[in-house]
Amino acid sequence: MKIAVQTGGPEERLGTDTTYRIIKEAGFDGVDVNLDHLYSGGDIRARKRSAVFDAGEKEMLAACRPWKDAAEKYGLENYQAHAPFPSLLPPAGSDPDFNDYILTCLEKTIRCSAYIGAKRLVIHPFFLGLPDPLTREEERELNVRSYSRLIDAARKNDVIICLENMFSVFRGKIYGACCSDVADACYYVDTLNAIAGEKRFGFCLDTGHILLAGKDVYDVMVQLGSRIEAFHVHDNNGVSDQHLAPYMGILDWNRFVKGLAATGFDKTMSFETFNVWNTVDNELCPDLMKFIAKAGRTFAKRAGV
Repeated sequence: MKIAVQTGGPEERLGTDTTYRIIKEAGFDGVDVNLDHLYSGGDIRARKRSAVFDAGEKEMLAACRPWKDAAEKYGLENYQAHAPFPSLLPPAGSDPDFNDYILTCLEKTIRCSAYIGAKRLVIHPFFLGLPDPLTREEERELNVRSYSRLIDAARKNDVIICLENMFSVFRGKIYGACCSDVADACYYVDTLNAIAGEKRFGFCLDTGHILLAGKDVYDVMVQLGSRIEAFHVHDNNGVSDQHLAPYMGILDWNRFVKGLAATGFDKTMSFETFNVWNTVDNELCPDLMKFIAKAGRTFAKRAGV
């Protein structure tokens, strides 16, 4: 099994080329590219249009070129990428078509993902958290319809779209959200692949979100099984989405290793640990990145994958 880590964290501070060099020197095989940097969550929530995605394809792909060039330069695989998020906003009378615009940007992100060589793209589910969530039936209908719109782009670009288990927060309390229920997660992947007539959908399992939703990581992994195409591996204190290195929080990593062994996952396990760069002195972070890579290899070795 190969080990990867996201670009987010060092990239904002040091630039793309230096980030890939640090990732390579730390001992990783691959990269999870933060394509969400092309269109920030803040801009989406403010209902601002994206200069990158509103440009022509040539200009859009030029904005992605640094990730492609750095991967080639340092001999790293852009295994997966993360699309802009959120994927859905509450209705607003001032801009009733904005959610349709977000979907258009997600279609274009699929093209960007293929261009940099990332064959798996994580696109957050379409949901509204508390206090005004959609019903389960409404949420299912919306997600099937929205993801189905992306099938042609995924097929054309040979990309697998990965759903992710989510959570929401209301009055300081964390609740499971779309795809945190494993039965729902399996339903989405299986239904969408049936609609596509081929494997165009998989699952990105986020270990930190599992912990926040009060789920057991081993049980979730076993139920998802071969649907797992990607990972966001990170740790937290059980009450905040901290995105920390393993053993900096409270996740039971022995259960995670047991899950790897049970599923026989043999693709690339990627870490989403950007927040270590906000938690530890940046001079120490390259060594911490080496620790994260070694943790991944230790997990793989113990799981026999």
